Amino acid sequence: MTSRRSTLAFLGVAAGVVVGFQTLSSLLDRFSGTPKFEPLASPEGFRRISGGSSSSGAFDPFVGLEAKEDGPRPATVAEVEADLCKALYAEAPEDSSIVPIASFSDYYCPYCRVQMRRLADLAEERDSAVRVSWHELPLLGEGSDRAAKAALAAKRQGAYVAFQEALWTTPFQPTRDYLLRLSDSIGIDGNRLIDDMQSDEVVDELMISRALARVFGFIGTPAMVVGGTVIQGEIAEGVLRRLIEIERGEGWRRIC
Repeated sequence: MTSRRSTLAFLGVAAGVVVGFQTLSSLLDRFSGTPKFEPLASPEGFRRISGGSSSSGAFDPFVGLEAKEDGPRPATVAEVEADLCKALYAEAPEDSSIVPIASFSDYYCPYCRVQMRRLADLAEERDSAVRVSWHELPLLGEGSDRAAKAALAAKRQGAYVAFQEALWTTPFQPTRDYLLRLSDSIGIDGNRLIDDMQSDEVVDELMISRALARVFGFIGTPAMVVGGTVIQGEIAEGVLRRLIEIERGEGWRRIC
């Protein structure tokens, strides 16, 4: 009986070691900075890697969007598909060593705050050689939508990143009074911001981001396109940096 128990104990430990090794290998693979790619059937030429956690509604937020007033207009989707690089990156860098990144986020998404801060810090590094294009993708309700419009309105006063940083640091409800106080704290015209939130330019910019999300199949935030690689969810900094180097080495202009 003792011998049998010893054997079973040994087998249990051995099985645990095997499972543990497999789990460890999986974890090391995920955080080693070596992403695994899978080609996308559409859009052609792009590929994807799986990310980490993301925030979304309890349903696919794009189901039936065409029938809603705020959904991506068919004409906008067609315009985006005609020139994806322009829609993603506004103006793709002429220098191919500078890797463009398109970030899609929602201010009410907790994972977005981590990823947006990571991207902002990376963009500020002297030798990072990346250019970030920010896309608002509000999926989590009316507050998300209002915050997105306010951020794009702040962008029209040259205060987009400052506005982002102010929203990252505190819990908020984007009421008129809150937005006026926040505008004052970062030195922009609050009344102009409120007016610009309803402008055609802000509505059009949101529409383009929604159309891009539809084209790439994003069902939550954060999401990114790094060069020609699509990512749904938050990814570790090491994986992001490795991906940037891969895109730089392989030539991200293959998709532009």
